[in-house]
Amino acid sequence: MSTSPDPLAMLGTLPGVEAAVEAVRKSVDGVYGHRVMRRRSAEVTSEAVLRGARASAALAGADWALEEVRRRTDFGSDDEARTVGAALRVTAEAGQLLPVWRQSPLRVLARLHLVAATGAADEHTVGRPRLAGEPVTGPASPLPLPPADEVSVRLEKLAEVVVAGTSAPALVTAAVVHGELLALRPFGSHNGLIARAAGRMVLIGSGLDPKSVCPAEVGHAEEGADAYRRALEGYTSGTREGVAAWIGHCGRSVELGARESTAVCEALQRGAA
Repeated sequence: MSTSPDPLAMLGTLPGVEAAVEAVRKSVDGVYGHRVMRRRSAEVTSEAVLRGARASAALAGADWALEEVRRRTDFGSDDEARTVGAALRVTAEAGQLLPVWRQSPLRVLARLHLVAATGAADEHTVGRPRLAGEPVTGPASPLPLPPADEVSVRLEKLAEVVVAGTSAPALVTAAVVHGELLALRPFGSHNGLIARAAGRMVLIGSGLDPKSVCPAEVGHAEEGADAYRRALEGYTSGTREGVAAWIGHCGRSVELGARESTAVCEALQRGAA
């Protein structure tokens, strides 16, 4: 990551990024302009949060039907159930931590891991970045695992960017936060859940999606795990084309999340949900 005063600003000029930003803004505006949002926005938000958590869990290997997530109360019976429970807790906690994010992003990330890993066997590793030699669990990644000392440096730089702010569009900032955390895998577990929640927090906190009704996690899941991994590989390549492709992928995911909530609005309007 660049050490310039605003290292993300130039990313907004990459090929295709401006169009992706505009497409996202139009999709988000479409949801917020729906007549249901004027009267029942809290219901739309609640449904979007649930669907986002379900989708994030699916990307982490627990692909449950939405109604199963809605129905279940026991999330500790097996690995998939624990993953779904962690996704629900992380998504809910992220909403509570929004006021802290811009002042202390590393504190927020640590808290999200603590919440995700509730009941973990290795309690001494919970709520802090991994140390040298500590393993990382979760879905297999084609990317090499960065060493702990590199993770520490890059997390600090990422935190500096978040605290300082940037002129880059919210989509760009969210994509970088999401991509960095996925690439670094800073914690011993649940890194994908945390990365997706952090990206969502940027979109909400920036004012692009203040009511949290455009769950990008739904879009990532709809586009599929293989496309998600390929796009991430582009980001970690560091090339202009690769980073632009990752930002575009994140943009399409927000658009799909917006489409999902538009469908929820339509269902509420018909009295079907």
